[in-house]
Amino acid sequence: MKIVIAGGHGKVALRLTRLLAERGDDVVGIVRNPDHVDGVRQAGGDAVVLDLERATAEEVAATLADADAVVFSAGSGNSATATRRDKVDRAAPVLLMDAAEQAGVRRFLHVSSINVGCADNPDIGSAVARFDRVSRDDVAAVLVALLDRPDTAGRAYVLVGGKIPIDQALTSMNWCDA
Repeated sequence: MKIVIAGGHGKVALRLTRLLAERGDDVVGIVRNPDHVDGVRQAGGDAVVLDLERATAEEVAATLADADAVVFSAGSGNSATATRRDKVDRAAPVLLMDAAEQAGVRRFLHVSSINVGCADNPDIGSAVARFDRVSRDDVAAVLVALLDRPDTAGRAYVLVGGKIPIDQALTSMNWCDA
């Protein structure tokens, strides 16, 4: 499977890259800073330098060519201005989702430490993970599990620490489809 991760040099993204690369997936990390390319490569992925605050949907779609899934794991950071938070935390995931649709990518996951909404697009499977008191290693492991399970498409998840194995937790969830 080929997975593209926006925010490819982030703490969760690098863990996710390692997990996916170790199992043989092709991973491409989108990074804004060229200095971060080596970090993504050390984790087992390839890197593309692309600034999602300035890129067009067509430019991003070209990066997503032949991808099976896209993970948005970027963030503006705690000290960002309101303008930057809007560009990175709201506009960039929308841009990435639009580009994924253009590129024919059918799986889109969005991980965030803030509350975010899911797009109402039946053609792209999406999952939102909000984490407060859960390790980044567990967040990355949950993302791998979500990528492997088509039945998780179109769902939002709030992650908390616990003792139930991830696959068991996903299998035992009581889905409520409205």
